[in-house]
Amino acid sequence: MARMDAPRHRSARCTIGALLLVFAAALLLGGCTTGSRSTADTFRLITHRPVQASVDGVASNRFPQMQVQTPDIVAVAVLGYVDGGRQQWFAGSHAVFEMDRHGLLLGGSGLGQQWSARINGPSPFDDLRAVTAPVTVQRRYDWVPAYQIDVAVTGTLVRGALEQVDILGTRRTLQRFEETLRGGGMRGRNVYWADPTTGFIWKSRQHLAPGYVAELTQLKPYRPAED
Repeated sequence: MARMDAPRHRSARCTIGALLLVFAAALLLGGCTTGSRSTADTFRLITHRPVQASVDGVASNRFPQMQVQTPDIVAVAVLGYVDGGRQQWFAGSHAVFEMDRHGLLLGGSGLGQQWSARINGPSPFDDLRAVTAPVTVQRRYDWVPAYQIDVAVTGTLVRGALEQVDILGTRRTLQRFEETLRGGGMRGRNVYWADPTTGFIWKSRQHLAPGYVAELTQLKPYRPAED
């Protein structure tokens, strides 16, 4: 996953972000025609009638897309902005999830909550292919409105087995990794399914806060233009 930070890309990514926000607002505030209904579902945040991705729906939308499920959000999120490897994914107009180019969740906001996660020191997620023995991950979290800032959490990341994972009818052989989290009130486990040849995370269950897990599945990953 190459960085998209060359000057010639800045206007393009700004335009994409602006167009997404305008288009999302228009779809959310206005009615949907038959032709726009599948695209509208991609942008709309649904809590009572969940949005689940379909092959046709993903194919009909040219933007990168990701299935998101949390305890109170089910949506197909669309990539709206990329800067220096940090990606912002919009689930309707009410939730935003931020990830790095490898598929690691960096934070998010929605439904009156904000979360932030970061790793102190070298991150094993920069190249999961190199993780062959247990690795200690020193994490820091911010949680609002709990007003807990710089909460220390220690993760222990281990490689699992190769598993067959179905994504929209396509079976992929992915490497499973598990990260046990301890500290700061966090007692849980993150699970990642990564491409064994690139380390890119196709599917994951990642904690944003104690008891609050985001399940993420890449449906149409972001592929940056080559310089």
